Amino acid sequence: MQPGTKKFLRFLQSWIINTVAVLLAVIILRNHIRYDDKLENLLIASFLLGILNAFVRPILMLIALPLLIFTLGLFTLVINALLLCLLTVLLPFFHVDSFGYAFLGALIISVISVALNVLTGNARVSVQRGRPPGPPKNSGGGNGPVIDV
Repeated sequence: MQPGTKKFLRFLQSWIINTVAVLLAVIILRNHIRYDDKLENLLIASFLLGILNAFVRPILMLIALPLLIFTLGLFTLVINALLLCLLTVLLPFFHVDSFGYAFLGALIISVISVALNVLTGNARVSVQRGRPPGPPKNSGGGNGPVIDV
């Protein structure tokens, strides 16, 4: 398969995963996150959300880097909620009632996207068990320099 075709298929797969995640968030939070009942409106909303995640999200993450470090990355959910609210401003057929529901929707979309990406092989999750490897052995036969104080 050619590299261009492979990239297009990966893009298509991530778009479908994003669309399913947005649809499930709309179903779970019905009456609080909604779109006009046309499939093409959902596809447009998920496509625009993907574009916002690709271009606007890195800028917001760079601006919010101190908060991201302080909250150990949990502020990412706030950024995702802001992007969901921005989607409401940009698209007249997509509605989110409040920032709280945008936060819950972002949490649902994130969890479902991670789960579907792991199931489809787009993301790898590894768990390492056992002791971490020790320091490398010195070629002189010892375990390295010893400093007595």
